Amino acid sequence: MNELTSLRPDLQQIARWIRDGNRVLDLGCGDGALLAWLDRSKGVRGYGIEIDVDNVVRCVENGVSVLQGDLEQGLAQFEDGSFDQVILSQTIQAMKETERILCEITRVGCEAIVTFPNFGYWQNRWQILAGRMPVSDTIPFQWYDTPNIHWCMLGDFEALCAKNGIRILERVVMDDDRRITVLPNLLGSLAFYRIGR
Repeated sequence: MNELTSLRPDLQQIARWIRDGNRVLDLGCGDGALLAWLDRSKGVRGYGIEIDVDNVVRCVENGVSVLQGDLEQGLAQFEDGSFDQVILSQTIQAMKETERILCEITRVGCEAIVTFPNFGYWQNRWQILAGRMPVSDTIPFQWYDTPNIHWCMLGDFEALCAKNGIRILERVVMDDDRRITVLPNLLGSLAFYRIGR
């Protein structure tokens, strides 16, 4: 059960970057599946923050320490460097204050892992050319009911990091479960960044 393949492909990539025994904060942790796996497989001391009550209940059922909270309120309850790694997976595009949360996660974590749907993905561009807002596996909402408010591409995220003095330690771009190395901004649907100060 502790095999990495028991996780979704995007969570597998995140899990590869988490070191054994680390203190991990997962923001928008969903049902806690990743933290539960990291606890069992890597001895991670993990905590989650989740806004959805049903997901908080699932976290508790999965044995995950979780706080119900809104990330828009910030992370003031945590001191600088409280965690080895902070995870913000497929959430940054739904934040009203993207820049502030990016600075906060690199304040409370020695490193952070940020993932987001790449708006530059060729299928998204194709749908825009056809006169429609993109809908896909990584962007599963219609324009009128989406929680996503800040779309970006790889270069946009990298420029925001540079503006705030945040170093990019590693980048992986994927489409489904395949790693994309050629034309990643065009061929990759999901971006993964490991960042730090």
